[in-house]
Amino acid sequence: MVMARESEIVVVGGGAAGFCAALRAVEHGFSVIVLEKTDEIGGSSAKSGGCLAFAGTDIQKANNIDDGPELLERDLIEVGKGANDPDLVRAYVDAQHDTYEWLKSAGVTFSPVVEAASGQSAKRAHNVDPADMVRVLRNRAVETGKCEVVFNTRAGRLVVDDTTGRVAGVVTDDGLEYLASRAVLLASGGFAWDAGLLKTFSPAYEHALIVSGKGNEGDGLRMAWKLGADLRDMAYIKGTFGKHPFDETNDHSLQAVYKGAIAVNEKGNRFVDESISYKLLGDAVMAQSNHVSYQILDQAIFDTGDNRVRIMDFERRLEEGLFYVADSLEGLAAQLEIDPSVLKATIDRYNSDVAAGQDKAFGRSNLVHHHGALRPIETPPFYAYPSTAVVFGTYCGLRIDPSTRVIDVFGEPIPGLYAVGEVTGGFHGAAYMTGSALGKAVVFGRIFADRLTADEGSRA
Repeated sequence: MVMARESEIVVVGGGAAGFCAALRAVEHGFSVIVLEKTDEIGGSSAKSGGCLAFAGTDIQKANNIDDGPELLERDLIEVGKGANDPDLVRAYVDAQHDTYEWLKSAGVTFSPVVEAASGQSAKRAHNVDPADMVRVLRNRAVETGKCEVVFNTRAGRLVVDDTTGRVAGVVTDDGLEYLASRAVLLASGGFAWDAGLLKTFSPAYEHALIVSGKGNEGDGLRMAWKLGADLRDMAYIKGTFGKHPFDETNDHSLQAVYKGAIAVNEKGNRFVDESISYKLLGDAVMAQSNHVSYQILDQAIFDTGDNRVRIMDFERRLEEGLFYVADSLEGLAAQLEIDPSVLKATIDRYNSDVAAGQDKAFGRSNLVHHHGALRPIETPPFYAYPSTAVVFGTYCGLRIDPSTRVIDVFGEPIPGLYAVGEVTGGFHGAAYMTGSALGKAVVFGRIFADRLTADEGSRA
């Protein structure tokens, strides 16, 4: 006989999305069981750079950063090339500021906003220690006595009520049923570690580096897919540009290009507008020989790095010996085994274009998206950072509506089934803005509980 345990909500996945949903749900009075496949919480959230895209916050206002919901929405749609679901974008924009304030009230600590990063027209990357944020959310939820976390438990199938057709729970690989009287929420992450799914949906990234939550093998996607769930953004799986191809000690990418560096291939030629989303830069570098490039910068650009932001911490990477450094471009080219005359000509052309105010080769007009004036590369010493693409997450998946209900292939919600975080698609569209993945995890996690309460009534 199959053993069964019951609660009002069963959450599959113990990352930021799952615990935001769990905490908000217990605040509304619901009982929650969180099933975590591995022996630790965090998932991809804990491995992220810790940036959340919020607009109109007190931190921004204190630093005279002009930003707001309208600009945030415009950037999300523009970076996503209009392939986003506009209803999801609007839901995010409407809820993001309240979510930020709620996270602060829960004990999450934010660092100063110091950078305009990929896809941003204003400085809005609100930084946290991501692993610590997940721990804070988990602890707050568990302390209420209404949330239980079960580790080393892999959900294998969804339970469907034969009479109503409603999703009523999950069956784990060990044969135990976890039944939910109100909702099953999939917050199970993506599928970066499933080679078959990655090859099926994104063969261009079959040979990319992978840095993702160790449980991200597509479990939630498959469970909902079996019930006819629709999928979104599967054609837009991207890697992130800036990962050192030979260093295994740093999980994070480096984005010197957003400080003024240029990217050159193994022949010493530029190949892309370096201000675009680092997801699109990932596509560009994967099309180069051996999928490798170099970020080239000078001392003036190096000095603008910031050790408070992982993707801009140039000093740490230099101390770890990951930069090539030379007093001349010719000397740098020799270290990279690039024809010195080619690299010198590339830099000279770029500097001339910067001085003239127009990048003739690729149309670059800003450091990042619509922010920041271009900088020449002229002050020795000169630096080169080897860079390829790394798949941190799959940023695509189940189609959901603004209430986080999973939608089937006929456009109808699957009763009782919800999804948030990396397992979902539709929000990002064709590319990705810094902070929008961790942002969508926390925002839609909170939306799930609020909408469930509005639709079905609170138990508080």
